[in-house]
Amino acid sequence: MRFDMKECIRRTKHGQPLTKAQITGLVRGVTAKNPAEAIPDYQLSAWLMAVCLRGLTDDETAVLTAAMRDSGQTMHWEMLGGPVCDKHSTGGVGDKTTLILAPIAAACGVYMPKMSGRGLGHTGGTIDKLESIPGLTTALEPDAFLSLVQRAGFAVAMQTGDLAPADKVLYALRDVTETVDSIPLICASIMSKKLATGADHILLDVKVGSGAFMKNDADAAELSRLMLTAAKADGRDCTAVLTDMDRPLGMYIGNALEVQEAIAVLRSGGDPELREFCIDMAAELLAMAGKGTYEACRSQAAEAVASGRALEHLRMMIEGQHGDPRVTEDLSLLPSARCSRVFCADRSGWVTGMDSEQIGRASVLLGAGRMQKKDPIDPGAGIVLAAKYGSAVQAGDPLMTLYADTEAMLDAAEHSLRTAVTVSETAPPAQPLIRAKYSGRELT
Repeated sequence: MRFDMKECIRRTKHGQPLTKAQITGLVRGVTAKNPAEAIPDYQLSAWLMAVCLRGLTDDETAVLTAAMRDSGQTMHWEMLGGPVCDKHSTGGVGDKTTLILAPIAAACGVYMPKMSGRGLGHTGGTIDKLESIPGLTTALEPDAFLSLVQRAGFAVAMQTGDLAPADKVLYALRDVTETVDSIPLICASIMSKKLATGADHILLDVKVGSGAFMKNDADAAELSRLMLTAAKADGRDCTAVLTDMDRPLGMYIGNALEVQEAIAVLRSGGDPELREFCIDMAAELLAMAGKGTYEACRSQAAEAVASGRALEHLRMMIEGQHGDPRVTEDLSLLPSARCSRVFCADRSGWVTGMDSEQIGRASVLLGAGRMQKKDPIDPGAGIVLAAKYGSAVQAGDPLMTLYADTEAMLDAAEHSLRTAVTVSETAPPAQPLIRAKYSGRELT
C-alpha cells in the first residue's frame, strides 16, 4: 500500500502529532530509489512548510532525528578503546575552534574522528580551512581515517554523502522553500548527522548573535534543548554551550588566515580571549569524557597547549592527511593574498559593536567564502582584525586589514564594511564569550 503523505501533511498542518510509523515512512520516502515509493518534492515541500508554521512536538523531533540518522551509514568506534567525542558548531565568523580544540583533546587522551563540511554564506567551513594547507586532503578512505585517529587522536574528513542522506534531500528543499529557520528541522538536520558519526560524547557550540543563525538567546536555548533531548533519546551524552557571535571569534577571518591563528594559539600565543575560550571548551569535553572535574580538565588542556603536545598532535594530523607539517613552524608556507588594504576608524572612542554577519559577508566578497556551493574560494583571502569589542581606538587607527586577489574585491568589501563597526564615546560593558551551558544529564 502506498504511503499516505497527504495524511502527514494534513495532520501537521492542523497541529496533530504524527505517529512514529508515519515519520519513519516519510523519511523512507525521502531517499527511496523506486519512483513508486519516493515522495515527490512538492509534497515534501508542503510538509516542511507545515512544520515551519506549526512546529513539531519533542517526541516527533526525536523520532525524525533518529529516522534521518538511520537513512544511511552509521559509524562505530569501539575498536579505538577509549572515549570518542565530537564537537559541533552551528556556524560563526572566524570560528576555528575545531582546529584548536581537537588537538588539545587528542593530547589529553580523547579520540575525535571528525566529519566536517564546507562553508556556505557568511560562515566558514572547517574543510575549507584545512584544505588551505598545502597538500592536505580531507577525502580519506575509511581505513586511512581510522588509522590516523588511532595515531594522532583525531582526523578531519569531508562528510560522506552516505551519512544521513535524508538530510541532504530535505535541506536542499528547505533552502529553496524558506523553511530553513524551523528550529525542529534545524535540530533534526544537525543531530541526525552527529548521531550517525557514533561519538559517545557530543559538545554543541550553539552560536547566538548578529553573525549566527540564532539571533537571540531564547531561540538558541530552545534549539539546545531540542538537540539535547534528541541526544538523550539516542543514549548519548551531550552538552550545549551558548557562545557569543555578536563579534567574530578571534582576530583572523578566512581560511589560511584562520589556520595561522589556530597554530598561533597552539604555540601559546594568538588572541588571549580565543585561547582561553578553546581551553574552556576542551575542558568541557574532557570532563564529559570522564577525565576528571572541570577544573582538573582545564588544567590538563592548558598544559597540553603550554607543553606543545597539542601542536604536535596537529602536526601529526596534517602529515597523516598528506599536508605539509612544516606549516606548524613556518606560517609563510600557507597561501597569501596578492593585495591588501587597511580599513581605519573614522573617529576616536571605544569599539562597542561589530556586526559579525556584515564582516563575514565582506570576507566572502574578498574571496574567502562562497554564496553558492560551486563557488571557488581564495584560501589566502580574508580579514585580520586590529581592534575588537571593547578596544580603545583613535581616529585613523587601523580597525582591520583586508586581503584579496584584486583591488576591485577590496573596494567591494570596504564599501560593505562602512557600518560594520561601531565606535562610541564610552567603553562598553564586558561581554563573555560563553553565555550559558546546558547539560543533557539535567533533562528529566
